[in-house]
Amino acid sequence: MSGAAIFIQNDFKITDTQLEILVDVLNIYSLVGSAVAGRTSDWIGRRYTIVVAAVIFFVGALLMGFATNYAFLMFGRFVAGVGVGYALVIAPVYTAEVSPASSRGFLTSFPEVFINSGILLGYVSNYGFSKLSTHLGWRLMLGIGAVPSVFLAVGILAMPESPRWLVLQGRLEDAKRVLDKTSDSKEEADLRLADIKEAAGIPQDYTGAIVSVSKRSHDEGVWRDLMRPTPAVRRVLTAAIGIHFFQQASGIAAVVLYGPRIFEKAGIHKKNDKLLATIAIGSVKTLFILVATFFLDKVGRRRLLLSSVAGMIVSLSGLAIGLTIIDHSPRKLIWAIAICLTTILLYVAFFSIGMGPITSVYSSEVLPLKLRAQGVGTVVAVNRVTSGVISMTFISLTKAIMTGGAFFLYAGIAMVAFVFFYTFLPETQGKTLEEMDALFNGFKWKSSIRRSSKEEVDGNSNSNSNRNRKTNGQSQLGAS
Repeated sequence: MSGAAIFIQNDFKITDTQLEILVDVLNIYSLVGSAVAGRTSDWIGRRYTIVVAAVIFFVGALLMGFATNYAFLMFGRFVAGVGVGYALVIAPVYTAEVSPASSRGFLTSFPEVFINSGILLGYVSNYGFSKLSTHLGWRLMLGIGAVPSVFLAVGILAMPESPRWLVLQGRLEDAKRVLDKTSDSKEEADLRLADIKEAAGIPQDYTGAIVSVSKRSHDEGVWRDLMRPTPAVRRVLTAAIGIHFFQQASGIAAVVLYGPRIFEKAGIHKKNDKLLATIAIGSVKTLFILVATFFLDKVGRRRLLLSSVAGMIVSLSGLAIGLTIIDHSPRKLIWAIAICLTTILLYVAFFSIGMGPITSVYSSEVLPLKLRAQGVGTVVAVNRVTSGVISMTFISLTKAIMTGGAFFLYAGIAMVAFVFFYTFLPETQGKTLEEMDALFNGFKWKSSIRRSSKEEVDGNSNSNSNRNRKTNGQSQLGAS
């Protein structure tokens, strides 16, 4: 939408305020999808919920492409937004539940890789379609998004259902079959099944193909447990909501959606040059998220996240300084433009190597089994609201405190995020999903810093210990 927005404004003759709403309202619309995605996935399964998301987004992309006026385009954005909300909830949940602990970070971060690959392709297509007439170009920019939806809907049907969802339906034999295919060994598959049964409240001596599971235990009580959580669940929710809030509050939506406008403020005025600059953003974002996928299960979530946020603080501050100098200079300063271009790419790189992929990985793995689908829906709603507020206020904010001032504000928020992450987020590397409850039990924030520092020192030995414990057939069961 960032590239198409330039041409939509010229074609429909809309104001800056209307454009701001059009670009940013997708985040608000996505709340509808994120609110019902968890309930839908608990009802029809994770896999078919992904199909539903793909169909909705397919329809939304076509509606936007064929829009004849502003109101029609807004309706298409609404439909597409619902699909986006569905996808943001179910993709990390499905991936986390299918993946073994040894490669969960790598696999769960892949939805983020493909999202950003799509953004990059969108930037490239924007540049290509910009050569067409204004009336046709932006329609193709938006309508072509329907194509990947078809491949997603067809491809997911060849994938297995989540073993954790199957256990919650009492389908133990089907769950065991999936775990045998997705585990590193037969012993690990048996251990994962035992952990899931414990979390679902199914006695270990129940070994039939199908068992009866109380629907109340994972349906009616979900919202009660989210609204009145235990101390362990309260800390899980604090960590998950916090990481989703700070991911968006640090300003990434402003850079992705308003890249051309920021580059114009930095001194780049030609449309082609601004579109090429957004391609550079998309390329860096995709490349560094791909790099992050290979480090999540080696370096760990916590170290990568803290390094990412530290780099974001420095680059946001540099970008703010560069933009402020340009705003107050009566002549064009090449060196200041170079600082702005360099720091904006550094900001995207640091965001993508940690904060970007880790947010969905961390929240989808720490939430207890019975609360996971609707819990992720809740934290994604926080994510989308925050993103909507940031993007819907960016133009107004830049008019009030200048573009440089806006990025100084985002740098300050990133500083608060660093303190929050250092204090409240323990390392989850190498732990099974069912062990997360024990990790968050008995939490006292004053001892969190000491414990987290110790985890950073001996994190690798803990991971090895977990693997050895699995080999010996011993199980540490979480009371999820």
